[in-house]
Amino acid sequence: MRINITRAILKATTLGLSKGAHLTRYYMYRHLSRFRVKNTDGFKVLSIGKSKPLCELFGFTDNQIIDTNYPEVSILNIPYPDNSFDYVFSDQVLEHVEGFPQEAIDESFRVLKQGGICVHTTCLLMPIHQSTGDYWRFTPQGLALLVKRHARIIDADGWGNRYVWIFTKLGIQFDPVPHSRWHPIHWLATKNSTRWFIHTWIIAEKK
Repeated sequence: MRINITRAILKATTLGLSKGAHLTRYYMYRHLSRFRVKNTDGFKVLSIGKSKPLCELFGFTDNQIIDTNYPEVSILNIPYPDNSFDYVFSDQVLEHVEGFPQEAIDESFRVLKQGGICVHTTCLLMPIHQSTGDYWRFTPQGLALLVKRHARIIDADGWGNRYVWIFTKLGIQFDPVPHSRWHPIHWLATKNSTRWFIHTWIIAEKK
């Protein structure tokens, strides 16, 4: 009962406030939005595993995005020729790969043009989730190692803090985070500790 009351109070304080992504995506998406493409003309983009919202965050539109989803398309066997895309995105996909992560990374770079950009987001300190299988966890250093032979790393980082899982008992992890800095949920969503990364990501340019 106390948990429900606390959650209701927190939600009430967000009424009328401008909001962004939910708790465990808020910081990551705001950080990645810094790499938004200013001029997307002529770019061809591959979205792997329901990653279209991440493509759109970077500035791409429907007519530029080829949206693929598992099980019809697997990141381990992408049905496109070499050097087909300017950008390849996977958002929270790598942890669910039923195979070797290096093979998934290799395949994503195979279909990427020289000078093209791969963006992969995944997780580290995250409970086991999804019925499709949950097999892997990644540090930023691990992601950098996987792409090392293919690419120049633009950004490899993460977000998280030890307090998030205390607050998730309130059931607020999927509620949109208010942009207002004074709000406690905003504080929780933006506090970052390198020892407690929940989500990790990498942006890399194919050599």
